[in-house]
Amino acid sequence: MISQRYEQGSVMVTSNLPFEEWTEVFGSERLTGALLDRLTHHVHILEMNGESYRLNQSKRQKRAAETKASCSNSKTDPS
Repeated sequence: MISQRYEQGSVMVTSNLPFEEWTEVFGSERLTGALLDRLTHHVHILEMNGESYRLNQSKRQKRAAETKASCSNSKTDPS
């Protein structure tokens, strides 16, 4: 797919792996080299470091559920 799209249209690839570890995913240094060659020819690389958006969302949902449970317990507690 990458070779068919090469210089024909845009391709977006996301990964949490550095380029050095892509060989483990694709299994072949030659294939990985060819892939990276095509992907990095006309490229904009955006490196984003920080906490995961999904992790932050899960933490917010957990806090909201805990707050809701705490409020429910305080309403039913007669003391």
